[in-house]
Parts: sequence; structure tokens; C-alpha cells
Amino acid sequence: MNSDLPQNPLILASYINTMLRDRFSSLDELCASLDIERDWLVKKLRLVGMTYDATVNRFW
Repeated sequence: MNSDLPQNPLILASYINTMLRDRFSSLDELCASLDIERDWLVKKLRLVGMTYDATVNRFW
């Protein structure tokens, strides 16, 4: 896990969605670039009821 990431899941979701919107065309690309395990991120955001939607490239 990248220790520079926000630890609060809601703030993390906002950060990740901003990065997806502004810099990355997919969740896989973001995870590879930031050295984040995709499964960890998906599970962390699922804790606050968010799931990734590839069609819009963001967590809802």
C-alpha cells in the first residue's frame, strides 16, 4: 500500500476519483502507477459502500 494515500475511506475515494478523472484512463493504470494493489483499494472503498464503475472510470 502506498503510505501517501489518505487513510479515511471517504477522502481516499475523493482522491482516487480525482486522479481517475484527471490523470488515468483506468483503475488498473492508476494502481500500477501509484503502486497500489487493486483488490486492496476496491475492498477499502467497498467498506463505505462504493464500487468501481469502469464505464465512467470512477467509484460510486
